[in-house]
Amino acid sequence: QVQLVESGGGLVQAGGSLRLSCAASGRISSYVGWFRQGPGKEREFVARILWSGGVIYYTDSVKGRFTISIDNAKKTVYLQMNSLKPEDTAVYYCAAAKSIFVGSRPHEYDYWGQGTQVTVSS
Repeated sequence: QVQLVESGGGLVQAGGSLRLSCAASGRISSYVGWFRQGPGKEREFVARILWSGGVIYYTDSVKGRFTISIDNAKKTVYLQMNSLKPEDTAVYYCAAAKSIFVGSRPHEYDYWGQGTQVTVSS
């Protein structure tokens, strides 16, 4: 069974940075992704990375500002968020998929963390 635990959220001013961490336990062989859900919004894809590394995708709104990375030895996936904007405010979730044939839709992912709140003030 895969378990995911996010950390690193908080309150930051616009233009600031945060680094989220997703600590994983259990066997992961496919993609780990970051999603977010803002107030009154649907959960949306942010970024994903193949567990073995080398394959990364971002949603357009975060390209150039967010960086997803992985430390296989620590079984941890990071999301470095720079140049944060108020519209980045959301609960951020880490998710892992069983299948390698996944994209950006939440229902394609099988395991989820509890989420961590990110609030960006203007």
